[in-house]
Formats: sequence, structure tokens, C-alpha cells
Amino acid sequence: MPRFAANLSMMFNEVPFLDRFAAAREAGFEGVEFLFPYEFKPAELRSRLKAEGLTQVLFNMAPGDWANGERGMASLPGRQAEFRASVSQALEYAAALECKLVHCMAGIPSADTSPVTAASLYAANLAWAAERAYAAGVRLVIEPINHRDMPGYFLNTQAQGAAVVDAIGRDRLGLQFDVYHVQITEGDITKRMERYMPVIAHMQVADVPARNEPGTGEIGWPFVFKRMDELGYEGWVGCEYRPAGETVAGLGWRQRFAA
Repeated sequence: MPRFAANLSMMFNEVPFLDRFAAAREAGFEGVEFLFPYEFKPAELRSRLKAEGLTQVLFNMAPGDWANGERGMASLPGRQAEFRASVSQALEYAAALECKLVHCMAGIPSADTSPVTAASLYAANLAWAAERAYAAGVRLVIEPINHRDMPGYFLNTQAQGAAVVDAIGRDRLGLQFDVYHVQITEGDITKRMERYMPVIAHMQVADVPARNEPGTGEIGWPFVFKRMDELGYEGWVGCEYRPAGETVAGLGWRQRFAA
């Protein structure tokens, strides 16, 4: 059975963020992930984790100006200094939270940025960041994201992501395989899982089309979870979904589909 981590940015929104650690533990989760921790001091987050005996599985590097539509800086011209500062910041949090995976978002290049420029910047920034992370005992991950939810995002397919991972090195970089994004962009979930399992460092789940919990949409979850086990995936599976109703009331899918 997969090891599930609650995504505290999306789940348990019935309570304030810092109270979601306890809520996740009470609901039976042993690991958590979230988008961005930077609103809180590392010591405060570490205290919540330790109090509940939780593992911090993953979080994202700072994305730039999120409120104004930025979704990462790695492929954006003129942002190298800010990007490098965000790497240092993320590694500081990773050390405090004992987190071994950090997601580096690719970004949405402007319409006047050539694909060659964006790709060159992306490769150079990732290589630089991956070396710093590796030295700190952290592995970076990159996630292809669908164009329906995030139009213009630089990284879209599992093949693109896997090629970047192999170019930089699997010991320094991994693929974040989000079943929700895969289904929307490419489909053929388990065949892609089989093909890219050697480079997958983290997996996430949500149903399609509404990004609610498994069992609310079109994906055949019993088979998907079965194949995760059969393919030998041993990492965490992040529950990066928006509960259709109250979070705890919607958790029955874990027993129905993944036991």
C-alpha cells in the first residue's frame, strides 16, 4: 500500500494552517507536504512536525510573485539572482524540517522569451541549484504541469521532465509524477508510470476533472495504486487534492482503493 502524505496547503482547510499538522496526524497521516512554508519561521514548522511525529516529505521553492501569476523563476530571463536566493532559502528550510525533497518550479516565460532562451536558463539554473542541494543532502524534483490549470508553464510532459533529469543526473534531480497532471496532459497513466519509474522521486494524486479526492472523477484508482506497488515505488504519495467537502469525511478512498 502506498505511503500517503497530506498536502496541508489543500487539505484540512477547516482549521488554520499551523493546526493542520495535528489534524493530519489525527486523520492517520504520517507524512505531510505543502506548497510554500515561507510565511512561517522554520522553527515553528519544525515544532509542529515534531509534536505530531510527522515526516516533512516535500515543499516548493519560492515561486516569485505568486499573487501576480508567477509560477517559478527557473526559466525566466533576468531572475537568476532571485532564483539563487530562493535556493538558499529553501535549503535553510529543508535543513530545519529534515526534508529531503524540494520542488523547483519551472515558471511561465513571457510571450517574447524565445523557447531556446527559456530552455537554456532552465538547464543552467537547475544544474546550479541541484549541485547546492546535493551538497546539502537534498534532492530537487521537477514537475510537469498541465496547460489547462497553468497556461504557458514551461514543463508539460513526463518525457520532457525525464530528459532534464537524465541530463543533470538522477542522484541530483528527480521527477515529480502527478497523476492528475499526467491524465490531463497525456493520459495512459500507468504506462507512463512504468516507463519513467526509474526517474520518479515523488508522486501525487488527485482525481480528474475537478482535482478532488480519488473516487470523484474518471481515474481508475484501484489499478493505479496496484501498479505503484507492483512497480516497486517506495516513496511518498502526496495527496495534492482539494477535498470535495469536509476533509476527513472524504478520506474513505484510502480504504476503498489503496488497501
